Amino acid sequence: MREENVRLTPDISPQEWGPGYEIWQSLRNVLAQRGPEGTTSLVRVASHLVLVLVALGVLAFSRLTLPGWDIVQVRQETAQLEAEEAALALNPAEAPAAEQEIALERRAVPFTLIPERARTEIITHTVVAGDTLYALANKYEIGAETVMWANNMEQNPDLLRLGQKLIILPFNGVYHTVGAKDTLESIAKKYKANTADIIAYEPNLLDPKNPTIHAGQKLIVPGGRKPVVVKQVKVYTGPVPANAARGSGRFVWPTAGYISQGYKPLHRAIDIAGRVGIPVKASDSGYVVEAGWSNSGYGYFVVVDHRNGFQTLYAHLSRVLVSPGQSVGKGATIGLMGSSGRSTGPHLHFEVRQGGGLRNPFSYLP
Repeated sequence: MREENVRLTPDISPQEWGPGYEIWQSLRNVLAQRGPEGTTSLVRVASHLVLVLVALGVLAFSRLTLPGWDIVQVRQETAQLEAEEAALALNPAEAPAAEQEIALERRAVPFTLIPERARTEIITHTVVAGDTLYALANKYEIGAETVMWANNMEQNPDLLRLGQKLIILPFNGVYHTVGAKDTLESIAKKYKANTADIIAYEPNLLDPKNPTIHAGQKLIVPGGRKPVVVKQVKVYTGPVPANAARGSGRFVWPTAGYISQGYKPLHRAIDIAGRVGIPVKASDSGYVVEAGWSNSGYGYFVVVDHRNGFQTLYAHLSRVLVSPGQSVGKGATIGLMGSSGRSTGPHLHFEVRQGGGLRNPFSYLP
């Protein structure tokens, strides 16, 4: 037998319902929706209720009245306090006794801001392992040329030795020893600087009204420069040994390691750092024109002529394994890495020479 649905509400016209008729019909439609099991979707009902609550909350909040700030009163009180302080500053005797007894106290300030001041004194640096000319220049924030000029290193600016004492100027310039015939004007002209800058530099201890200098006196020439000395190398022009190998013009890396110093204006070579005893090989075929000890700072070294206008130099070796006149092939072992001569650690100083000048090895290595 078919069961009839019982009507819970009588039929009422929209006019009899009034304004709530539309809301009631919407609510009935929502509740009439069925889920997968024939029940009302609670999630859908809950979401609609949340939206209604949010709308009611916004409406209620918009009707609130926030407390106002009495800015005028604060300004009046501030003006009154400033007037009282000004009056007490003019007549301290009128201040209350309690305030007159107050005294200034010295308080410890744990953090103070001290501005960095430019260094003005000359310092001495002792060369340690790994030091290079450009690394020292970066450390002391001056030019590599300034380090070179202050220490008379124009002939071999990149060759340092452990324990060597270096003069480090406070800024770029020249450290000059006054000669018997020197004048301030001649010194300034020599280094393309200004006489007034030499006099004004306080560590020079010159009287601005009557500046006088004497032989042997040390002066810093601010901004001074010396002419750049272009290093020339000796090129072998002797007889070529019989059956000497000829280079192909294609170079290979002479040893293993890492680049500790690249090719720069005052270091026209590359330094390959490693450990003592690593094999050093001929970068291209040729014959040995020099091998042995160098008094110019290279220590034990080898020079190979490649018979095509190029020569290569291998310096600071711990051991030389070839002799002058010997033919060598590309990749042949000619020595062992070391730290002989003016060196601050085990490495190979490698030069590429052409026509008496030094070329950038990176331009020829793979």
